[in-house]
Amino acid sequence: MFGQISQARREEVDHRGEDKSQSDKKMGNRVAREDFEWVYTDQPHADRRKEILAKYPEIKSLMGPDPRLKWIVCMMVAIQFLAFYLIKDLDWKWVLFWTYAFGSCINHSMTLAIHEISHNTAFGNNKATWNRYFAMFANLPIGLPYSASFKRYHLDHHRYLGGDGVDVDIPTEFEGWFFCTRFRKFIWIILQPLFYAIRPLCINPKPITQLEVTNLAVQLTFNILLYWLWGAKPVVYMLAGSLLGMGLHPISGHFIAEHYMFLKGHETYSYYGSLNLLTFNVGYHNEHHDFPSIPGRRLPMVKKIAAEYYDDLPQYTSWLKVLFDFIMDDALSPYSRVKRKLTGDVKQE
Repeated sequence: MFGQISQARREEVDHRGEDKSQSDKKMGNRVAREDFEWVYTDQPHADRRKEILAKYPEIKSLMGPDPRLKWIVCMMVAIQFLAFYLIKDLDWKWVLFWTYAFGSCINHSMTLAIHEISHNTAFGNNKATWNRYFAMFANLPIGLPYSASFKRYHLDHHRYLGGDGVDVDIPTEFEGWFFCTRFRKFIWIILQPLFYAIRPLCINPKPITQLEVTNLAVQLTFNILLYWLWGAKPVVYMLAGSLLGMGLHPISGHFIAEHYMFLKGHETYSYYGSLNLLTFNVGYHNEHHDFPSIPGRRLPMVKKIAAEYYDDLPQYTSWLKVLFDFIMDDALSPYSRVKRKLTGDVKQE
């Protein structure tokens, strides 16, 4: 549980030794880490997947598309379209209120729907193109064209978890160096959408594809049409909702919770709380990395079948507390990530 992680974290800090403690005191609230946690082992998920499948081959039956997903996504898009219409005549103060209270939640949830679709769980692997264009449809109420690019980079995150120069989920050296105090970490969390947008250009730039051009054209056309029909308020509601929902927001705690190293030796963490209902079970993150082809709706069944593999792994009970502890714990920073050097050729898509 999260409380156990926090206690273990405190014990780890307490046992660093007298010299390190004196150094930390001199540094005040400045984070002690000066580099990532470099490891020279493979990521744990591939071996665990093989072991679990050998013991529980019935888990293979959970793989494949989720027939409910496309209807849920269509319903969510329709809800946001209705919200665009309803807020167009409200006072700006209420536009901003509903942007954070409602729009940010739906739009963050839509980004995780796109995450699901990136694994071909809407229409299956045999209809990969359908999944790509459906992701662009899911992208519409978010306002920022990213679904096509997300697919390419997210596959690298799974194949080369923590891979130096490949996994763009890992912060840049600048992020680790600069956001090293409590106040700066607070600002870093607010600016998460910005860093997720520019990080691929710094770490692993890729040639632009036709799908990305199409994604951009479709999204810009939609944004312009929305402004032409109902004015600026729906556009502000849409774009601000996406930025706020992926910044300082309880749901955005999953960005930190998934892979930031709260306990030495553990690079992936799960969360089994109620916010999974809004996030397509992305909290089942150990299970997701073990079996990325299993839709989020079925990940609780993975945990139930192979309980002995997951029950004793570190887990969280609150994403909001994750954000609070990340900011307030002077041993944690963007550097608190496991990173590994990759050997051999890295397949780029």
